[in-house]
Parts: sequence; C-alpha cells; structure tokens
Amino acid sequence: MHVRCPDRLPEETYRQVLEAMAGLSPIVQALPPTAALMELKGALRYHGADARQLGEVLRVRTLTRLGVDLRIGVGPSITVAATASARIHAPGGVLAIAPDHVADWLGPLPVDALHGIGPSQAAALYDYGVHTIGLLAAIPTETVQRLLGGRAGRTAADRARGIDPRPVTPCTLPAAATVRHSFPRHALDGADVRAALLDLVVRLGHLLRRRGQAARGLTLVLRFAGGASWEKTRRLPEPSAHDGDLSTLAYRLMDAAGLQRGRLAGLALKGEDLLDAGQVAQQISLDDTREARLVAEAAVDGVRDKFGPRVIGPATVFRHAS
Repeated sequence: MHVRCPDRLPEETYRQVLEAMAGLSPIVQALPPTAALMELKGALRYHGADARQLGEVLRVRTLTRLGVDLRIGVGPSITVAATASARIHAPGGVLAIAPDHVADWLGPLPVDALHGIGPSQAAALYDYGVHTIGLLAAIPTETVQRLLGGRAGRTAADRARGIDPRPVTPCTLPAAATVRHSFPRHALDGADVRAALLDLVVRLGHLLRRRGQAARGLTLVLRFAGGASWEKTRRLPEPSAHDGDLSTLAYRLMDAAGLQRGRLAGLALKGEDLLDAGQVAQQISLDDTREARLVAEAAVDGVRDKFGPRVIGPATVFRHAS
C-alpha cells in the first residue's frame, strides 16, 4: 500500500498518519513529507479483510481523527501501488489493483505516470515514440537501456512489466544533519556571509555523502546580533547530497532572507528529511558539465577523507577565511 497525503503536513500530523498505519500493520515505511508505504500481507490475515477494505479503514480513520483525506494505492508491488495513488484525484480515495490486472491497468497509462520515471527519462522515451507504459513494457530491455542508461533502463523496463522486488522496509522519520558557522565578529559584508554559506554547503554535502545519505530539503537559520533569528525551509527538486544542488537552494534561501545591513552572528544549514542515498532514483543526465562536477566531487572527497576536511575546497572559502 502506498499512501499520499494531500499536502505537506505538519510533522506531528504526519507522525499521526504513520501511527494510524501502524495500527493496521507493523511494517510501515515513512517517505516524508507526503507519503508512506505499508506491507499488507500479514495484516490481511490478521484483520480478515481484503486490501481495499484496509485502505478504506485507514482513510476513514485519518479523515475522522485528523481531518486528512488520504490517497491510497494498493498493488502487488511498490511501483504499482505508488502509481495507483498518484492517479487518485482530490480529495482522496482508494485505488486497488489486483495482481492479475496489473498489465491491463498499467498498459494504457502515459509513460510518465509510471512511478520512478522522471521528466528527462519521459522526454527521452517520448522522443523515441514510447508514449504509454504498455509500449515501454513491449520493447526490448536492451533498447530501453540504450535510451535511459544501463541500470535506469533495466529498472524502467522491469517496472513497466510489473516487476519490482523491493520490500517495504520499516523505518521512522529520517534524521536531519546540521552544520554551523559562527562569525568571530558580527558580519556585515555580504561576500563574507556568502563565503561562509558556501563553506556550510561543502561541509554538509561531504557529511551526507560520507554517511551515504541524501537530503530532500534544506533549512537555513540566520542568527543576528542581539539574539534575533530567521529560519526558512525549502524542498530540493530531487533528493541530493551534491554540492551544486545544495548550493543552488542554499543561495535561494539566503536571497529570500532579504539581508540589507543586518549584523550576523552565525549561520546554520540543515539537511532535512534524509534518506539512504541508495533509494534516490538515478535519473538520466544529458549534462556533461554536471557529470564532470560529480566526478571531481568524488575525487575531492577522497582527498578530504585521506588528509582532512580542510585541506581542499572552494577558493572563495579559503580567501575569506584567511
């Protein structure tokens, strides 16, 4: 079962949705901020109900207790269930796909409706004339691999055919990772502030990559002289632990603060809604420059791991630190 919340919920409400799911099955996987998975096999036997009935029970409970109307997809795999939940329109509902109806149900859907297919992958398939999931399932896997890349192509071809062996892995809300910078004297110079922010980005990215995690969002906290503070959170377009992705969003957060002549005492940058990096979908990339940056980033990580985190980094950071 794949559950989608109508919007990003307050963390406490999201936790209550997870608790409602845990009341039906002990195997619940949080996918914050708006989704979760639940394994139903044991729950069906225990409750003596079918999958659609359990979905309706969960929907009624969250609607009456929390005022949250869920969109619930039920299917024999994570891909089918997640694709089903995305096909439900507001306000909510339950869509259950039986194992023997998967091919017939998936086939006519547009290829970008398949859970896990990103915009760049969908564009590559559309350019080749593959407009539906049924066509994606029908063409040879080797052809899909040529279009999307080896691993991504095989995964897409398998999932179009209803093949997805991933289990639901019980887990609670992911932790966060925070890095901080304190100014020895209250900072007024915008260049010094942006250099400090870039340093935080580099430190956070290295920390996440070393831990094998990726962030779904960033929170920037500014501490001003006198004790006041400012905080804002934004989501990343895709989960990432790469410096380029993190810095783009971090600078947008800083710009949103609208600093003029505020005297800053310190900064904090927090990676939010962390997940295992292995769970991040590997999208096809046509950007050679980005690929080169990722290769360079991996090499720099190796230097840092061997000689220490401060031996190499952006020139801006070292110039303003000196």
